[in-house]
Amino acid sequence: MKMRLELLFMAGIIALDITAEKCRQIIGDEMSSKGMMERFTFLNCFDMSTGTMACTVKECVKLYCYYRRAVHVQEVRNKKIEATLYEYLSQGQTIEEALNQANEKGNAAAKEASRQVKHIIGPAISFGWDLFETIYIGGTLVEGIMRGTGTFLGSYVGGIIGEERLRSLRWLGFLVGSQMGSWVGGRVGLMAYDVGKGVQYLLQFVHKETNLSSLASKDL
Repeated sequence: MKMRLELLFMAGIIALDITAEKCRQIIGDEMSSKGMMERFTFLNCFDMSTGTMACTVKECVKLYCYYRRAVHVQEVRNKKIEATLYEYLSQGQTIEEALNQANEKGNAAAKEASRQVKHIIGPAISFGWDLFETIYIGGTLVEGIMRGTGTFLGSYVGGIIGEERLRSLRWLGFLVGSQMGSWVGGRVGLMAYDVGKGVQYLLQFVHKETNLSSLASKDL
């Protein structure tokens, strides 16, 4: 069943890619997504303009997110230690025994909290960066949102799948899975944007032809 779902997913991606390519041919380069052809590179960080400002803001946001993660993890650890210590002391254990077990519980809770927060911070930063990059290279706001949404979902789901596949090396599984998921998700978002623009173009074309036919029949 799992293999069938994976094959169905791959077939859907291939079908979407083919459809998006046909739509890009119909609507032309001006109306199609810009993210498929152009990218924000590291050199853009040194243009002493919006690129430099964007890279600076990105790094500041990353530092702030990491700071908030550290604060949150420490709060979870302290609360777990406090609750566990009170529980074991009430059971009649010595302070040393209760403290050792409370520290173990606190460290485990902190590790789990860090993992959960990591699943959100990484995809969220990727979403914001893809949104900015799309606008920077000349794309529309809608394109940026669709690309960013695809990146967010792909990175989030990919990280979880990667952790499940490499349980012995969860950090490596998360890293590889989130990176691959981010790339695939961003591309799917751009393909969905091109398909949407293609459908819109065809609807406008049909509407225009219908109006012309109506006017021609009235003239007759």
